[in-house]
Amino acid sequence: MNGIDKITARIETDAVADAARIDQETKAQCDAIKAEGDKKAQEGYWEKVRQGVKAAEDRVQRLAKTADMEARKSVLSFKQGLVAEAFDKAEAKLNALDGEEYVSFLAALAVRASVTGQEQIVLNAADRAAVGKAVVEEANASLKAAGRPAGLTLSDKEGDFGKGLVARQGSVSVNCTVEALMAQARENMASDVAAALFG
Repeated sequence: MNGIDKITARIETDAVADAARIDQETKAQCDAIKAEGDKKAQEGYWEKVRQGVKAAEDRVQRLAKTADMEARKSVLSFKQGLVAEAFDKAEAKLNALDGEEYVSFLAALAVRASVTGQEQIVLNAADRAAVGKAVVEEANASLKAAGRPAGLTLSDKEGDFGKGLVARQGSVSVNCTVEALMAQARENMASDVAAALFG
């Protein structure tokens, strides 16, 4: 083998070795790039999974809060309906009173409304004719028994209202109609009635 053949063989051997080395380095770089890409893809995948899970949890919490709020509204509406029903039944019972029980009820209202003991008691037309005198007599007896002035009188005028009465002296009137009493009770006692119904 002459000198040129040796140099050519050497260059060829070096070239093959360099090519093998470059091939190995390229393969190693490709493997590293692929591994880095796989790692980033996995991280991206799990980040998307975490975001998806968080979004799902947030949505579930929002839905749960909304459902809870709707349930509370529904329960509150139901309770308010029961409280209103309780007042309606109480009003119906008062409106159903008759006879001596009704006379006693009206007399008690007159006593409660009386400040001076000289008020005129205004009743609707039917009550004035049926029980007016008895109401005034019983109310005056109760006032007298309590040591208060007892000069209530039955008004000549009739009231344009349902059950109950109005106690009037001069320009001052105390409205003790069942309608007015129930409106006041609804305003002042709704929370007490709810507590009694629902604890």
